[in-house]
Amino acid sequence: MSFDQRAFRDTLGCFATGVCIASATGPDGQPVGLTVNSFTSVSLDPPLVLFCLDNRSESLSAFLDAPGFALSILADDQRPLSSTFARAPQAVRWDGVPAVRGQGGAPLIQGALAVLDCARHAVHEGGDHTILVGRVLGFANRPGAPLLYYRGTYAALAS
Repeated sequence: MSFDQRAFRDTLGCFATGVCIASATGPDGQPVGLTVNSFTSVSLDPPLVLFCLDNRSESLSAFLDAPGFALSILADDQRPLSSTFARAPQAVRWDGVPAVRGQGGAPLIQGALAVLDCARHAVHEGGDHTILVGRVLGFANRPGAPLLYYRGTYAALAS
């Protein structure tokens, strides 16, 4: 029996997700970040969240070496930021992006719909991805509509 990975991916795309920037501080002290939609809450007590990172990602080692990470949940008007962190070279992703460092040193994007500052809690193998679980140290949110991803493209909530 063959497994059609494209059809599987298309099927998973039927689940609408929010869009986040996952960030950490690299060993050189520079911020690293990338766009993810594989984010979920895990537990309220203790407060845990996770995201999944492709094992081929150039940022994987920085996330594994960092004591924690941050997740900035993007608002619907932050689509360009999502595209930049998905496609631009790592060296220029943070150019002009207003951010503050969280307790663990990871950058939190100012103006995001919500931010979560996390200490690394656990790391798990997940096939061709690595699952990073963080214990939430701090968080904030603001009013607004989320940036959504559905069937391979950005989407918005209907008003």
